[in-house]
Amino acid sequence: MMTSSSSSSVMRKLDVVSPVPSDIDIANSVQPIHISEIANHLNLTPNHYDLYGKYKAKVLLSALDELQESKDGYYVVVGGITPTPLGEGKSTTTVGLCQALGAFLDKKVVTCIRQPSQGPTFGIKGGAAGGGYSQVIPMDEFNLHLTGDIHAITAANNLLAAAIDTRIFHESTQSDKALFNRDVMFRRLKKFGISKTNPDDLTPEEVNKFARLDIDPDSITWRRVMDINDRFLRKITVGQGPDEKGMVRETAFDISVASEIMAVLALTTSLTDMRERLGKMVIGNSKSGDPVTADDLGIGGALTVLMKDAIHPTLMQTLEGTPVLVHAGPFANIAHGNSSIVADKIALKLVGPGGFVVTEAGFGADIGTEKFMNIKCRYSGLTPQCAIIVATIRALKMHGGGPAVVAGKPLDHAYLTENVALVEAGCANLARHILNSKAYGANVIVAINKFSTDTDAELNAVKKAALDAGAYDAVICSHHAHGGRGAVDLGIAVQKACENATQPLKFLYPLDIGIKEKIEAIAKSYGASGVEYSEQAEKKIELYTKQGFSGLPICMAKTQYSFSDNAAAKGAPTGFILPIRDVRASIGAGFIYPLVGTMSTMPGLPTRPCFYDIDLDTTTGQVIGLS
Repeated sequence: MMTSSSSSSVMRKLDVVSPVPSDIDIANSVQPIHISEIANHLNLTPNHYDLYGKYKAKVLLSALDELQESKDGYYVVVGGITPTPLGEGKSTTTVGLCQALGAFLDKKVVTCIRQPSQGPTFGIKGGAAGGGYSQVIPMDEFNLHLTGDIHAITAANNLLAAAIDTRIFHESTQSDKALFNRDVMFRRLKKFGISKTNPDDLTPEEVNKFARLDIDPDSITWRRVMDINDRFLRKITVGQGPDEKGMVRETAFDISVASEIMAVLALTTSLTDMRERLGKMVIGNSKSGDPVTADDLGIGGALTVLMKDAIHPTLMQTLEGTPVLVHAGPFANIAHGNSSIVADKIALKLVGPGGFVVTEAGFGADIGTEKFMNIKCRYSGLTPQCAIIVATIRALKMHGGGPAVVAGKPLDHAYLTENVALVEAGCANLARHILNSKAYGANVIVAINKFSTDTDAELNAVKKAALDAGAYDAVICSHHAHGGRGAVDLGIAVQKACENATQPLKFLYPLDIGIKEKIEAIAKSYGASGVEYSEQAEKKIELYTKQGFSGLPICMAKTQYSFSDNAAAKGAPTGFILPIRDVRASIGAGFIYPLVGTMSTMPGLPTRPCFYDIDLDTTTGQVIGLS
C-alpha cells in the first residue's frame, strides 16, 4: 500500500548569493537528499522503485498499476518563444516553478523532464538540468549517463541495424530451406494470414514468402546511432569488408536521441505497448514495395529485452528537494521533443487532486508545444490545463531586429541597454506563440525570465503585449537568481489558471485527413502561405498512403530558430512557402515526420565545444566546468 506524508516533508531552503555562481558550483554546493526520502515524500514504498545509488531511483510501472483508480492532479506544459542559440531558460523555468509550488506554496508537485543528450552537453548548448538556483541534482549524473537509458536505446537501435544488413547478406547466399530452418516466427506467419503452426505443412510458396524479406537496400531508412555530435558520420558506407562480398551501400549515423526507439520510449503507455511498437517499426521496404518491420526480422523481442529497464522513469530532485521524474529525451527539432507519457501518468497520480505535474516541451512552442498537443496528448489521453510560454528580453530584442546572437560570442550592446521599441517589435513572435497555444484550449501564461540587464520599462512592455495577445497572465520571474522564491508569483498564476481551466483539448488537425492536409495545417500555424514538396517527398507521401500509414499524426523536423524554414527569419514571418525536402515514417512510435529544408539528424560540434571547459577534480572527484 501507498503511505501518506506531508507535502513539504523534505523541502530544502536555499541560501542564495549574488552574483549567481556557475551552475556546477551551485549544484556541488548542495548536499542532495537520499532518494528514498524523496520517494517517501511521494508516498512510494520500496516495492515501487529500484535504487541506482544514493540519489537516483527507477520508479517501476507497478506504481502506476496500483494507482490506476486515483484521480489526477493538474497538468502544465512549459514551452517558449522562438529561442536564441543561448536558450531562454525553459528548463530553468520548469524547475523554478516546481520549486516555488513545492517549497513555498506547499503543493504536491512533480517535475517531468527529458534526459539530456550528450551531444549538446559536450557540444554547443551544454546540459539541460536547469540553471542557477533552479536545477536538478546531482547535475553531473543528470547530464551524463544517468541510469543508462540512452545507452540502452543506442544498443537496441544498432542491434536492429546489424540485423538488417545481416539479413540481406544471408538472403543473398542461402536457399529458402536454409533460411526457413533458422527462422520460424509465428508473428510473421500471422502477418501473411497463414494459420498453420506446423512448419512441415507450409507450401514452397509459403516458405518463400515467409523466409525471404527481399529488402530493397535503397529503401532502408534505419540508420546507426551514437549519442555524440559527429558531423563526419552524416554519410558513411558499410559492407566494405572482404567477408561481405562487396555488399557496399551508403547509409549514415543519427544522434541517439533521434532514434525511433527513443520516440517509442517517450510515447509508449506500458511494457506490452512498447513491445508492440518496437515490433511495428518499419526499417524499409521489400522490392515489391511492402513495409518491412522489426518483427519481420524477428528482433522485436530482443529489442524489448534491451529496453525493459529503460521504460521505468528515473526519480531525482531539485535543489530545493522537490521530486523530478526524468524520462526519455527525443530532440524537439528532429523528433517530438517531450519527455515520456508514462512519467507524466505516474506523476499525475502521485500528486493527486490539487497537485501539479509540470512538464517541458522542447524549443519554441511552434515545435515543442505543438507536438506535445497533437502527438503526445493524442496517445496519452491527457489534457493540460495550463500552457506556459517562456520569454526573455534578449530573445524579443533579437526578434525585433537586434543583431545576431551567437553562442560563444559576447552579446551586442543592444542587448545590454534599454530599448523598449526593439522589445515591442519582437513581441510579434510572442503574440503568435500565444495565439497558437491558446487554440488548444489551455490557459496560456507568459513567464518572463528576468536577466540583470532587463529594465522595468522593457519587462512591463512584454507584460502588456502578452495580455493584449490574449494570455491569461504574464509574470516576471527571477528563479535563476533566487530559486523557487523567484517563481512564487508564477506558481500562484499557474494555480489560478489550472483552477479556472474549462475548455477541452482541441487538436490542430483531425487524423482522418491526408498527410498533405495535416502538413499544411501545421505550416499555416507557422505563418506559411503554402507548402512545396520535393519529388522525393511526393513519392514518400504516396508510398505511406498506399501502405496505410496516412492516419498518423505529423512530427515536423524543422529549425528551432524561426517559425519558417529559414533560421535567419526572425519575428513572426508570413507569406513564405514551407519546403518539404523529404518525408519519413516512425511507424512504431506512431508518426510521420517531414524534413523541412535542410534539417540534419546528426548535429555537429561547434568551433568551441562545451567539452573545452569540462574536467574532473581528481582530489575531490567533483565534475567541474559542466554547464
